[in-house]
Amino acid sequence: MSQAIHPSQALVDAGEAALPDLPVCDHYCGVEARMRKSLALQSELGPAFDVTLDGEDGAPVGGEVEHAQLMAELVDSTANAFGRVGARVVPVGHPAFEPMLEALLPRAGARLAYLMIPKPDRAADIDTAVAAVDRISAAAGLSRRIPLHALVETHGALREVQAIAAHPRIESLSFGLMDFVSAHHGAIPQSAMGAQGQFEHPLVVRAKLEIAAACHGHAKVPSHCVVTEFKDASALQAAAERASRQFGFTRMWSIHPDQIRPIIDAFAPSAAEIDQAIEIITAAQAADWAPIRHGTRGREQLHDRASYRYFWQVLQRAHRTSFAGGPQLPAEIRLAYFSSDAPQPA
Repeated sequence: MSQAIHPSQALVDAGEAALPDLPVCDHYCGVEARMRKSLALQSELGPAFDVTLDGEDGAPVGGEVEHAQLMAELVDSTANAFGRVGARVVPVGHPAFEPMLEALLPRAGARLAYLMIPKPDRAADIDTAVAAVDRISAAAGLSRRIPLHALVETHGALREVQAIAAHPRIESLSFGLMDFVSAHHGAIPQSAMGAQGQFEHPLVVRAKLEIAAACHGHAKVPSHCVVTEFKDASALQAAAERASRQFGFTRMWSIHPDQIRPIIDAFAPSAAEIDQAIEIITAAQAADWAPIRHGTRGREQLHDRASYRYFWQVLQRAHRTSFAGGPQLPAEIRLAYFSSDAPQPA
C-alpha cells in the first residue's frame, strides 16, 4: 500500500481549487477568562476545533484596541499550541477597525490562523479589509497573506455572496443568524432564531442554502451559525446533524465549551461510513484507481474515480475529527494516508 499512488494524487480533479483544511468546529470566546480556558481546552483535545478570539461582541465598547492587544498576547503565547487560533475584529466601517489591526497584527500576525470580518455589506468590503490587513502586515514586516473569514449577516452580503465566496483571500463564510433575523425588522419571528425554527423559516433556509452553495462552488468552507440553547444537548446535536447532513455545511460555531464535542461528533462520519470508505479506497488503490465492483453478490455496485473522491473525503473528515475521541481510523490507514511518511500531493 505504501508504494501505491496516494488518493490525494490519484483523485485530483484538474482545474479544481483545493478546499481549505479547517477543523469542523469553530469555538468563539471573548471574555479573557473564557479565552484562556478555551485555549487550554484546545491544548487538551487537540486541533479538532479552532478557537476564535472575539474582538467584536467580546470587546467592551470603547475598549476594542485594548482587547485586540490582549488577543495578540494570547495568539502569540504558548497557549496557542497548534496555530489554530483566529480573531474576530469589528466591521470594516467601524472606527476601531484599523486600530485593532494595528494592535493585533504586528505581534500576532505571524501566528494568526485567520481574521474573521463581520458584517460586510458587499464584496467591496472584503477588498477594503484585504487592503488594510496587507498594508498593516507589510509595515510590520510580515510576508504572509493572512486568510480571511467573513460573516454573511446582512441583506447586501447575501445578495453578493457568490462574489464574496469567490474572493481569493476568503477561506470560509459563516452565517450570522441573529443579525440576519434582526435585519428583517420583525418580519421573521423570534422562533426562527431557535435550534428548530432556523431550519424551517423559508427566508432563513434560503440564506443558509445560498451560503453553502456559494462556498462549495468556489472551494470555500461553509460554517453554520450558532445554537443558543447551549444547555440543550439534544437540540444542539439535532441542529448540527441537520447542518451537516441536509444543508451542506462542513463547519459550525460553538459558543460554549459543552458544544464542542457534540459538534465534532455530528460532523464526523459514522463508524459504518468509515469502514465502507476504507474498503472502497483500499480496493481502488489496489486496482490502480480503475473502476471496481464493491459489495456482496447480488448487491454489488460499480465505483470509479467520481465516487472514489467522495469516499476519500469521508476518510479525510474522519481524520479531521478523530483528535477529540470520535471514530478512529485504523493505525494502518493513518500511516498509509495521513502520516508524514505517506506520499503527499505534488
